[in-house]
Amino acid sequence: MKTGKCRVRPLVLAVAAAGLAAGQQPLTVGQAIQRALKNYPSVRVSQEQINAAAAGIRLARTAYLPHADALAQVNRGTRNNVFGMLLPQSTIPSMSGPVLGTNNFGTAWGTAIGVLVSWEPFDFGLRRANLAVAGALEAESEAALKRTEYEIAVATADAFLTFAAAQDAVRAAQAGVDRAGVLLRTITAQVNAQLRPGADASRADAELAAARTQWIQGQQAADVARATLCQFVGMEPGQVTLDVSAMRQMPPEQEIPALDPAKNPVALEQHAAIEETLARLRALERSYFPRFYLQGSAYARGTGAETSGKILGGLNGLAPNTQNYALGFTVTFPISDLPSVRAREAAQSATVRAQQARSEQIATDLRAQWNRAVAMWSGARRIAANTPTQVAAARATTEQATARYEAGLGTIAEVAEAQRLLTQAEIDDALARLAVWRGLLGVAAAAGDIQPFVAEAGR
Repeated sequence: MKTGKCRVRPLVLAVAAAGLAAGQQPLTVGQAIQRALKNYPSVRVSQEQINAAAAGIRLARTAYLPHADALAQVNRGTRNNVFGMLLPQSTIPSMSGPVLGTNNFGTAWGTAIGVLVSWEPFDFGLRRANLAVAGALEAESEAALKRTEYEIAVATADAFLTFAAAQDAVRAAQAGVDRAGVLLRTITAQVNAQLRPGADASRADAELAAARTQWIQGQQAADVARATLCQFVGMEPGQVTLDVSAMRQMPPEQEIPALDPAKNPVALEQHAAIEETLARLRALERSYFPRFYLQGSAYARGTGAETSGKILGGLNGLAPNTQNYALGFTVTFPISDLPSVRAREAAQSATVRAQQARSEQIATDLRAQWNRAVAMWSGARRIAANTPTQVAAARATTEQATARYEAGLGTIAEVAEAQRLLTQAEIDDALARLAVWRGLLGVAAAAGDIQPFVAEAGR
């Protein structure tokens, strides 16, 4: 019956040796969070969104610059022209020059080259409003990055605690396997000496198998928790070992500061979203105004046909030899856009109100989360204060049951039950301390700043 124990011990040693062989220093919770913030892809996504928003600001500033369009054209076509109106369109090419009264297919060269420069000297604040929209988008992207970093830090710390708790549960389960193995060897020797019935040996064997199953389940949970932590820190499972020395003790008693939901990164991101929607509304409010443009144009044209209708032939018309220039001031006003502008303003106002309501909902949810976290932390401290008594009582019960059994006054069932109770008490005791740390993390996460937790847990 030594075989079962021998199978378990090498597994434990192999797991420990794998971590040592990797050459990795044990991770504190602070180091795990730093690795996650450096390696987890969603952080880089948020950073690139900030870069895109910053480029949007540069784009909005270009609206203050003059706008220049250049054109060069060479064509060969007929010269027939007619008198009359043609409504604005983009299909029929325009024709300049007198009406010749001819209708033939003779062609001539035509060229054109020119430049048009337009500048808007004032715009009733529209460009400034659009620049404010771009700035609000950048601020929202920065708030989104902080919220992403906050959520990753919380998730990494939670995964760290989950893995640490799973490891402690495995150690407690291993102690249960060891006790069941000792009991089995003792009873087997007594059965072989015909001092105990064979049924006792069978019961002890069953208890060892049950304890081993509990250990395997604990190891499975530890492997899953390790994989989850590796997802954040960017390491292979065999490389991860934890430094939880600071968490072996209870965190010190401390006053929980009052909650300010507005400081939570989630609330800050929502506030930035509200500012972005307000900036868009202000830009819409500045859009129904006249647009004033100071314009200058210079161009030259060439043609291979004269006003009499004669075609000059050869390469005539390929050189633009007739020049013109002009300076002007143009005013445009989209009169018919008022209904659509008013509709867009109404839609944007509704979006602003929705974002404000969402902000209130976030504040309510954060306060509820904080209240639950405080309740969990307070309860976890009380449980952790009670579990040592539970362990001591279970250990005394196990010793008494074993002594009674060895004296022939008790049964194997009493010993097995006492050992199971002790194993569970040791698991509960190991998890209780980490539950206090998890409660402290929950309070810090609800408050929006887990640095106090990291300072305590990683010291």
